[in-house]
Amino acid sequence: MKYKKALVTGGAGFIGSHIAEKLLELGIEVTIIDDLSMGKLENVPKKSQFIKGDITNFNLLKNVIHDNVDIIFHEAAKVSIRNSIHKFYDDAQINLLGTLNILRACNNSKVKKIIYASSMAIYDDSKFPTPLNENYRKNPLSPYGVSKLASELYGFIIAKRLRIDFISLRYFNTFGLRQTYTPYVGVITIFINRLLQGKPPIIFGDGKQKRDFIYVKDVVQANIKAMLSNISSDAFNIGTGISTSVNEIAELLCSKINPHLKPIYSKTRPEEPRNSIADISKAQSLLGFCPKYKLENKIDEVIDYIALQKKNNV
Repeated sequence: MKYKKALVTGGAGFIGSHIAEKLLELGIEVTIIDDLSMGKLENVPKKSQFIKGDITNFNLLKNVIHDNVDIIFHEAAKVSIRNSIHKFYDDAQINLLGTLNILRACNNSKVKKIIYASSMAIYDDSKFPTPLNENYRKNPLSPYGVSKLASELYGFIIAKRLRIDFISLRYFNTFGLRQTYTPYVGVITIFINRLLQGKPPIIFGDGKQKRDFIYVKDVVQANIKAMLSNISSDAFNIGTGISTSVNEIAELLCSKINPHLKPIYSKTRPEEPRNSIADISKAQSLLGFCPKYKLENKIDEVIDYIALQKKNNV
């Protein structure tokens, strides 16, 4: 294996913990930095080294990165399109300045590659539910999207000067086990939690907006493909290319959890795109990425997991 020691920022969180597990399976030593604001200690793989800390702490990052880290998976972030409107400063401080801290700490280190968790939120809205490729307009509707796009641009420029490979993976709507419940992030997790509480799902707008839902282990696959790739600098959409409306998600979950409940409709959120579906042809051809999981085949697993978490009051 080309890489021996990885740093996973946000490795106690939803996607980061799954990436850390896979790296350990591949025989790579893993260090995790997470402030546990969203992540949980129970998500941290036992064989990894865990450090409770903040990516705005430059000295901490420098010490960890200079301890023979040769690849970084940067997952730590404030992940909320909606909440970033009200907390734009906190969003920028973690998402942008935290990323700049990582780049700064990589100077004179042994890091060969950074794989950055970007987002579909960097793109402009689309009137039609057609897949968007990586060249689609970059015109974020939210501060969250702005922070992700700015971090990408800094990453490509600074990493090149540091002679470090930088690959940006633009995640679409990721779902799966371990997603922390908040009222702002992850429509599937939000709907399931409400339904399990006997409450109807709340849909913003008419519910006809289309999304691209990708299972977390397919996102992990994309990260591993990016790690193994010889590509030095590029960005890739990571989704399925399959569009599903919010109404369809609500109908599916209501039918499985509480068929007597019907969605409540609220005002459209202007910071959220009408349509967001990934054209993944570039990732397929250059990374060999191929989504393996389908929403309808994994949704029961997610419902059961969240129900168990609620039963155990985790």
